[in-house]
Formats: sequence, structure tokens, C-alpha cells
Amino acid sequence: MDQVIQVVGALLLLSGFAATQFRWLDPRSYLNLVLNFSGSLILAILAAEERQWGFLLLEGVWSLVSLSGLIRKVIDREPAVTH
Repeated sequence: MDQVIQVVGALLLLSGFAATQFRWLDPRSYLNLVLNFSGSLILAILAAEERQWGFLLLEGVWSLVSLSGLIRKVIDREPAVTH
């Protein structure tokens, strides 16, 4: 089952990466940030369980950077204009 979860995490990360490389997604879009955060978080958790410290460092930092991008995007979001 761990293998399936790992593949899901990797596919989330890779789909965001590929979509930004092909310019289908803006690198700062919510979708890309969520794909990166969720995929890297899944892989970081699995790395921690398996005590794979290098992989945990990579995925943990990746998830924290993605999370900080999401937080900045939410905080900096302009309020909707109502008429």
C-alpha cells in the first residue's frame, strides 16, 4: 500500500512540475502550490516513517516552501470588489 501512496505523491508533484514547464499552469497558481504541497507532504511523511533522512529533508523542505507560497498567496489576495 505504501508503494501506491508513494506513486500518488510523486504523480502530484510531477504533474505540477510538468504543467509549469509546459506553461499550462502559472508557478504561483493555487493549483500548482497545492499539487506541490500535497505531493511533497505525502512523500515526506512516508520518508519519516521509513527513516529516509535525505528524502525527508528534500520533501520536507519542498512541502514547507510550497506551504509558505500558499500562505503568502492567501494573505496577499486582494478582496473581491462588490458593486
